[in-house]
Amino acid sequence: MRVVTGTARGRKLKPVPGEATRPTTASVKEAVFSIIQFEIEGRRVLDLFAGTGQLGIEALSRGAAQAVFVDNNSAALAVVRDNLAVTGLEEKAAVVASDALSYVTARPEPFDIILLDPPYRSSLLTDVMARLSTVDILRPGGIIVCETAADLAPPAPPASCVLSRTYRYGTQAVCLYRRDA
Repeated sequence: MRVVTGTARGRKLKPVPGEATRPTTASVKEAVFSIIQFEIEGRRVLDLFAGTGQLGIEALSRGAAQAVFVDNNSAALAVVRDNLAVTGLEEKAAVVASDALSYVTARPEPFDIILLDPPYRSSLLTDVMARLSTVDILRPGGIIVCETAADLAPPAPPASCVLSRTYRYGTQAVCLYRRDA
């Protein structure tokens, strides 16, 4: 696992020990950032279900102003901190120990980009998307990028968003939701 491009290009990232975390594959990560590459510079990013932190770190490396990494697994949070240190991006980051629903419900400052990569085949993605309908943490013009199993229907968008497009990569799918400016 490496940072694809930007200021931390080529830096190797640590995985979370054990089987509890499934990192996004390199090809899917490259595809996601090709899709949103012109929407990252200067933006505030939420990496919910952070795992290794590789998605938020990629966004920071590509010019995001700030990223918040949220996970409820202490081993994952330690890995995120280590990966931020290796990339030299820790000053632009906040690492939060919380489950996703509690964090979203707490109504943090709004974000421009929300990255969602929860465990597949759990209700977490559906639950978070429903919660995003009741809390206003996505700025106008913002985007939500979520990764899911390709054989599942895309989750319903939050009330303020529309499903812009679904991209399929083997057994994985990436759904892009947009909020009108």
